[in-house]
Amino acid sequence: MTNTGKGLLYQGADWNFSIIRDCYDAIERVAHDELGLDTFPNRIEVITSEQMLDVYTANGMPISYHHWSYGKRFASHENAYRRGLMGLAYEVVINSNPCISYLMEENSATMQALVIAHAAFGHNHFFKNNRLFQEWTDPSQILNYLEFARGYISRCEEQHGQQAVERVLDAAHALQGQGVNRHSGSRRVDLRGEQERARARRMHEDESYNDLWRTLPQGGEMIAQGESEREALRHRFGLPEENLLYFLEKNAPRLAPWEREIIRIVRLIAQYFYPQPQLKLMNEGCATWVHDRIMTSLHEQGRIDDAAFMEAIHSTSNVIMQFGYEQGATSFNPYALGFAMMKDIERICTAPQAEDRHWFPDIAGNGDPYGTLRYAWAEYRDESFILQFLSPRVMRDFRMFRLLDDTRDPYLLVDAIHDEAGYRDIRRTVAATHDPSAWYAEIEIVDVDMFGDRTLRLEHRTQNGQILSENDMKLTLRGLADLWGYRVVLDEIDVPSGSVLATHESTPPQ
Repeated sequence: MTNTGKGLLYQGADWNFSIIRDCYDAIERVAHDELGLDTFPNRIEVITSEQMLDVYTANGMPISYHHWSYGKRFASHENAYRRGLMGLAYEVVINSNPCISYLMEENSATMQALVIAHAAFGHNHFFKNNRLFQEWTDPSQILNYLEFARGYISRCEEQHGQQAVERVLDAAHALQGQGVNRHSGSRRVDLRGEQERARARRMHEDESYNDLWRTLPQGGEMIAQGESEREALRHRFGLPEENLLYFLEKNAPRLAPWEREIIRIVRLIAQYFYPQPQLKLMNEGCATWVHDRIMTSLHEQGRIDDAAFMEAIHSTSNVIMQFGYEQGATSFNPYALGFAMMKDIERICTAPQAEDRHWFPDIAGNGDPYGTLRYAWAEYRDESFILQFLSPRVMRDFRMFRLLDDTRDPYLLVDAIHDEAGYRDIRRTVAATHDPSAWYAEIEIVDVDMFGDRTLRLEHRTQNGQILSENDMKLTLRGLADLWGYRVVLDEIDVPSGSVLATHESTPPQ
């Protein structure tokens, strides 16, 4: 049954496209008129569980080039799903313009409404308005670029063979975590312009690479270098360089133009997704808060009945459940902590206590929770959001405290508890776990022996003696050497002392 007036939008679990349209219209009114959300145009697609598994394998994108790792991921997810070892998400949403939201056809009518509120308005608003997404991504171009990437790689497979293309993709995928400009002043890539300039860029690069070949020693003779020449070379190559894929794309002597373009494709896609992990808690917390607020509003308006509202509450409760350490949880559920912080900000703005006025004098009792939340969603990332808004109330609710594990002592020390200093220490510690610099290995290319054997030298600057996982490091270094075409050496440096903890090297396959 459908309702076009002010009565119930639906009753029961069954849905049709008329019901979805009515739900969308009602949700849109709440999102825009009541919450003041600003969203991209929406495109909603209903797909099967099989299609949802397929979307999983391509990082949520509807278009992707072919690679064996996607098939492996699909088989793994499908096997676990069929055996009941994992469930599927109710939805997948894409940071594109228009914003694409996938709904599972197996969902009930209530879950379709909840997903529209969560994805098509919660995530959509966050994608469009968060400063980090604005600086790093252009949602209007990503789908066209993915179409270009798929077509280009398919043509390369036809011309050069699937094995040759797979070799480059394997190595590039292994290095994509070290293939982004994290500190660049120009972060947002013009993907449409990249396609239009591809031909001219490759011609220019072909000419530039000749400079590298002119330095090749004749007859194995080593050319003497002074430190001034070496420093000039390092300057010309922009060393040290943290973006390994960028350096290889521009400077690897033996790569063909099509191989450079494939490396560039992997690098640009990795760059596009770089903000996502830095905003996981805020993005999911925002979307969960939005769908909770919208479903509550629809219930208050009489647009959904008690049964539908209880189903929505039950689903939300499952999503925001925080398991304890004894239950296997080793970190905070981003849905749980993010949603709790959003609800807490709403409470502080409308019904603050004395503690809140002390900790948050700028927002306590301001009477504008929606405006405050929209500001937070726009201006912060997870780390800074926690530093600014994690309150003693939420810390107590999550029973947070901090342990000091000193290997010199036979015990663990609780060094931060629920007092003034402890709250601040706990907040800094939780924020530090969301600092992107803690996730990525600090690896840089520091030197190239262009007048000798062309050895590429890298440094991994590490803290507390934490060196790279040996097996993963060897496989990745092998891929790096394959793309570079010559010997690669990696030194692991202890930053405080400057000592070399380990040295690894790899040579390209013959």
